[in-house]
Amino acid sequence: MPKMKTKRAAAKRLKKTASGKLKRAGGWKQHKLEKKHPKRRRKLRASKIVSKADEKRLKALVPYL
Repeated sequence: MPKMKTKRAAAKRLKKTASGKLKRAGGWKQHKLEKKHPKRRRKLRASKIVSKADEKRLKALVPYL
């Protein structure tokens, strides 16, 4: 049986936590930052956990992560 291929685009965007959950970056931090409050911009830096509904689908994209 051949090995499964990792989807490289997903591997660059996801990391695995110690407990095995997937971690992702949040959106809304690319441009138009002048009108966003500094507190909001600071909170947008933090990484998020992938939701339970999406986790199975995304784990299939990165089997060896």
